[in-house]
Amino acid sequence: MMEKKNREALFHVTKKDDTSFLLHYLVVFLAIVASLLVSALFIYFVTKLDPISVYVSMFKGAFGTPRRTWITIRDSALLLLISVSLSPAFRMRFWNCGAEGQILIGGLSTAALMIYFGDKIPTVLLLLIMLVVSMLCGGLWAFLPAYFKAKYDTNETLFTLMMNYLAIQIVEFFVDFWDKKQSHSVGIINMESEGGWFPSVFGQQYFLNILIVVIVTVFVYVYMRYSKHGYEGAVVGESVATAKYAGINVPKVIRNNVLLSGAIAGIAGFVEVAGISHTISKKTAGGRGFTAIIVCWLAKFNPFSMVLISTFIVFLSKGASQIASDFGLNEFAANIITGIILFFILASEFFNNYKITFRRNRKEAE
Repeated sequence: MMEKKNREALFHVTKKDDTSFLLHYLVVFLAIVASLLVSALFIYFVTKLDPISVYVSMFKGAFGTPRRTWITIRDSALLLLISVSLSPAFRMRFWNCGAEGQILIGGLSTAALMIYFGDKIPTVLLLLIMLVVSMLCGGLWAFLPAYFKAKYDTNETLFTLMMNYLAIQIVEFFVDFWDKKQSHSVGIINMESEGGWFPSVFGQQYFLNILIVVIVTVFVYVYMRYSKHGYEGAVVGESVATAKYAGINVPKVIRNNVLLSGAIAGIAGFVEVAGISHTISKKTAGGRGFTAIIVCWLAKFNPFSMVLISTFIVFLSKGASQIASDFGLNEFAANIITGIILFFILASEFFNNYKITFRRNRKEAE
């Protein structure tokens, strides 16, 4: 009777213990290079265009003129702010997918104050009030799912997603309420008086936007790395059982960190309405709450790493629009290029977290 041969898998996937900072970003860099090569093949064989010309067009779309550069920086800063808002929640494994709703509620409160008090309160005082109120509204919007998660262990992903849709309906209600022309839009708020608008600083229209984002980013980094509450959030994220054994009040930590997360998302709504669009609609968040999840995850919850990733994603978005315009491509072809690049970057996380060991050839004993 023949003995059964021991069979071994062709390869094994095992989790890495740790990846150095340099190696991590080297893998990401190689993924970007590979994505550019694959995108070049798509460009050449499908669109029949010169890949170099397409990439130059992408760069010009984001940084071709001083105005385009400032808009790219402005949009990168806003995406960074939203991504940073997710960090305190994500770090303790509370999957806050409700940034869209928190942005909308923060923006709605800002728009309401602009409409009712834009011409009655000095701009500086009004901006401070709008900042505080947007933080409170965004924080409270996030606090509700945090409370139920802490008390009843509900599913925070579904809860925060449902809160997004509720926020959309509330915004649409108030837009129709304020709309006097039955156009389903409030238009530009205080266009003539600019009451509640961010003022230009040093001759730059978006300087205040960027300053707010820088301050919040540094604050969140310090909070997560050096504060007691930030440390407790990290412990809860690693193991709830360990946190309880260490005497940490887990429900309180969840509530506090998610409250902070929502408050910062509310600030993002304030920046968008008062500092960029000067209006409110259900499209104010623009899907950035979901894009920020990618940024936050790729940066491993590090606010400073999010700076580069946010800028790169906004660069891809601006570049895709530009090549669609320059070469007559439809938006789907341009988005395929962006999708290829993002796919490779996301795939690089697999190789940063896991290693593949292939089977070695060996003689099997009979």
